[in-house]
This record gives sequence, C-alpha cells and structure tokens, in this order.
Amino acid sequence: QVQLVESGGGLVQAGGSLRLSCAASERTVNWYAMGWFRQAPGKEREFVAAISWSADNTYYADSVKGRFTISRDNAKNTVYLQMNSLKAEDTAGYYCAADPIGPRAIVGGRPSYWGQGTQVTVSS
Repeated sequence: QVQLVESGGGLVQAGGSLRLSCAASERTVNWYAMGWFRQAPGKEREFVAAISWSADNTYYADSVKGRFTISRDNAKNTVYLQMNSLKAEDTAGYYCAADPIGPRAIVGGRPSYWGQGTQVTVSS
C-alpha cells in the first residue's frame, strides 16, 4: 500500500513563502503522477497542482498560477510544492496525492492515493 507523508506546513505571514514536501513509501511512485490538494474550513477539497511522473508536464489551479511551483525528485521519492506570495486565502490543510494512471486523475479530483495532510496558516 502506497503511503504519502507530507511535511513543511506551518504559520507564515502574508507575502511569505513555504515549501511543502511529500515523501512516498515506495519507489514505484516515481512512475506515478503526483499532486497537491487543499481544503479550507467549511469548504470542499480543491485541486492545487499536479505533475507527471517525468516532470515534463505540470498543471495548476488558476488561483495559484504564478505563485506556486510543483516539482519532484524521483531519487528521493519526493514531490514538492513551493508556495510564494502567500495570501490569507491560501490557509488550508494541504494534501498530497498520487495516481498510477496520470495527471488527469489528479486534476479531476480522483487520485488513487492520499496523504494525511499538513496545515498551512497564512496570517494577514
């Protein structure tokens, strides 16, 4: 069973930066598309970003384009989410996701695997 473990969340002031990491338990995940979702209190979980297994293709929600960057290091079985110019509305639990089929399953909100999440709080 694939396990995904997020880290890097915390409290940051508006305009600041954070980098989230998601470590996978198996090297087979290197062949999976991976991505990030977030869920704010009282709201539905929403797609944030996705990356193909080769890192050739990336996808972003409109709300984070130009501010967030997804990347991966397959040697470390890890995907990252660099978040810059953070806003109060970015406050949410951030969840890592993975899917063996490809990024479409993640962009469509139906990944096969989920992490437990890490909290990001942006103070205004």
